[in-house]
Amino acid sequence: MEQLEFFVIPSPCRGVCESNHKGYCKGCLRSRDERLHWLRLSDTQKQHVLRLCVLRRRKLEQLLWQAKQTGEGGDRLMAQLWIQADFDF
Repeated sequence: MEQLEFFVIPSPCRGVCESNHKGYCKGCLRSRDERLHWLRLSDTQKQHVLRLCVLRRRKLEQLLWQAKQTGEGGDRLMAQLWIQADFDF
């Protein structure tokens, strides 16, 4: 059963609006389609997209943590991880 929502679900946009080669936004971590269709999604669909964004951010943070453990670091590393990140769940 779907839970009733009393408030509008806001866009997770952070104003970065730059995508990696797979089309995921570097700011909010939504895919091209998720960004394009946001206003047409139901509240349930929006909640699903937000859950996916949380999983994507956790994966990116985990990759960064693993890289730091191996002695790598810096902005260059973050950019490289972002390019290589695979968010297909």
